[in-house]
Amino acid sequence: MLRSLNERGVRLRAPASLGAKLVWILTGVGLLGAVALALFLATVITPGFSKLENNAVDAHVARTEAVIHDLTAKVENAVRDYGDWNSSYDYMAAPTKAFEEESFSTLAMVNLDVNGMAYVGNDGKIVIARYIDKETDVPAMREKLVRAIGRLDVKQALNGNSSAGFYLELGETLAAVGVAQVRRSDGSGEPRGYVLMARAINSAQLSNLLQLKASLALANPTNQVTKTATRTRVEITVPIPGADGKAIATAAYSVPREMSALGLQMLIIAVIGSSVVLAVALWVLRRLIARLVLKPLNRVERHMGLVRQSGNLSLLTDERSNDEIGSLVTSFNSMLAQLKDLREQLETQSFALGRSESAVAVMHNVRNALNPISTVLSQGVAREAAIDRNIVDRALSELAKEEVPAARRQKLVAFVAAANQAFEEERADRKQQFQIGREALHHVLEIIGSQQQAAHERPPLDACDITDIVAQNATIARYSGDISIAFSFPGKPHWVMASRVILSQVVGNLFSNAAEAIAATGRTSGSISVSIAEKDDRVEISIRDDGEGFDPANAPTLFQRGFSTRAHKSGGLGLHWCANSMLAMEGSLELRSDGKGTGARAILTLGQAKLDSSRAEAA
Repeated sequence: MLRSLNERGVRLRAPASLGAKLVWILTGVGLLGAVALALFLATVITPGFSKLENNAVDAHVARTEAVIHDLTAKVENAVRDYGDWNSSYDYMAAPTKAFEEESFSTLAMVNLDVNGMAYVGNDGKIVIARYIDKETDVPAMREKLVRAIGRLDVKQALNGNSSAGFYLELGETLAAVGVAQVRRSDGSGEPRGYVLMARAINSAQLSNLLQLKASLALANPTNQVTKTATRTRVEITVPIPGADGKAIATAAYSVPREMSALGLQMLIIAVIGSSVVLAVALWVLRRLIARLVLKPLNRVERHMGLVRQSGNLSLLTDERSNDEIGSLVTSFNSMLAQLKDLREQLETQSFALGRSESAVAVMHNVRNALNPISTVLSQGVAREAAIDRNIVDRALSELAKEEVPAARRQKLVAFVAAANQAFEEERADRKQQFQIGREALHHVLEIIGSQQQAAHERPPLDACDITDIVAQNATIARYSGDISIAFSFPGKPHWVMASRVILSQVVGNLFSNAAEAIAATGRTSGSISVSIAEKDDRVEISIRDDGEGFDPANAPTLFQRGFSTRAHKSGGLGLHWCANSMLAMEGSLELRSDGKGTGARAILTLGQAKLDSSRAEAA
């Protein structure tokens, strides 16, 4: 059977097999689907995020233009108060020291938040001008302010209005300037000149207002807003208008392309996510095809191989289905039934022809000799795989993924290696059983003559690993009932002298009793722990469960023939047989418990095996 499974794996991976063709077809469909999906998502996601980025850049430009306008508007509002003021109107008619000391004081300019201030006559003559920085007069900047006023066409800047705001270059300094006609407070009277205020603007102030790093450039100004996109940022320049409306400087800054980056991330995530979903869907489809089509076909082929090898015309008893596979199984079983009927008829005729005392004796001896072979074959057919093939397949498929963490990958590799070792051990054990059957067939007379004597002898003892026996029975017991059982046992090998088959039955019986004790508590889960200790030349195995336990006074009764603590069972030969088997293997079995509800402990004691050096190194 193991050979058939291996042949099946080879066929599924062969280039010309149906499974291999299915893998290639699904792989091609998956790649084409992933590429088409990526192109579709790119055409949907990228334009949307590009539009959002353009809107964000336009918003930055609008905010910058608003800041540039607000700076001149604030200075214009301040200068308008000085322009429409009776005191200013009287001062332009007859300048006085008192007005200058009061209205041109450092405190007044600081309160107005301006750096420069000047009164200019209608003829362009400057009546008074002052420029301060941090409450200190700066003569050099005053001269630059005076020269800038001399170059300024105030009437053109006002454009028929009483006040205006714009930007001026004061050497290498950019200033927001406000200018207003000097009139009475009610706006009447012939204007007697102009009052001008200037507020210096630098890159730090602009950056603070825009809440991002910006710079002012006076050289090579442009009258148009420019937007230059790089891979990660967008460079933006916004013109700063002078008195004639043309740019005299530019505000430059850059903003990150967050929307483009977010769009790219969304595209990558969407492509990866959809590809993963597509891959999972294709994988599920492949598994369904393998389960519904390939696996039933392989079961039929495997059963045909078993019939060919063993000669036992047993029917294929898998679950029937109403599809084409079910029809194939029905036809196959009909053929086997006909062959079996023909064989029975042939055996009947042979028995009738050889009806004599010697023939009867020979057939009797042959039948007795074939009983061990039948037992070996029956055990081989009924034996379940040591490890579920589906679990191994899932481990292999997970190993094929590149994103599996290193620690997880090491565990999966160790599991696959252990599964392969279990398959090899099962094959070796089956080969050994076939060898036993063949030897029995060759020594018919010896087996018949020694059968009765062997039945009364002690079972042959050999060195066997109790840890391996516990692990195998734990795997079987974990999935044999409706409750979830957590097992813990040591991983180090411990060798004892026993019959491996009988010891495995004893351990399996004890695990079954422990599982029933856990289920008797009404819980749906429990735990069984196994500890192994070596004491001198003996090995003690302790099996502890958290089941219902028992009264310590009833411990001797548990080993009596026919006794059982389960009301729905009868017989009670399990523990009685286990105890006798342990005695036959020169060991002992003891049951302990601290009382009802405290769990129970089964103590197995066996002789320690003395291994030779080569076998010890292999272990």
